[in-house]
Amino acid sequence: MDAKAIARKVRMTPRKGRLTLDLIRGKDIVEADKILAHLNNKPSYVIRKVLASAVANAENNHELDKEKLYVKEAYINEGKTMKRGRAGAKGRPDPILKRTSHITVIVSEKEVN
Repeated sequence: MDAKAIARKVRMTPRKGRLTLDLIRGKDIVEADKILAHLNNKPSYVIRKVLASAVANAENNHELDKEKLYVKEAYINEGKTMKRGRAGAKGRPDPILKRTSHITVIVSEKEVN
């Protein structure tokens, strides 16, 4: 049984978020939370909240054991891009792209053999 949490329209570039998600993919919940707690960037703060939500969904909705959970999948997709502009050289418009992201974290129980 898997439990997931999704944060949509997060005002963060997907490229920066993928660097942080690569650090926690496949790790158990305690280790992933420690990694995110010690990183000093915006993606780690948002991803930590999504991870906590996925763990809460696993405990409350699917009655999974928190001690056996690990990050099964973690990915980030591109959301809408807000297009802004400012004056460039010779009065020409210079585009500014403010990107957004959709973050998905899926947790599952480890199977003990």
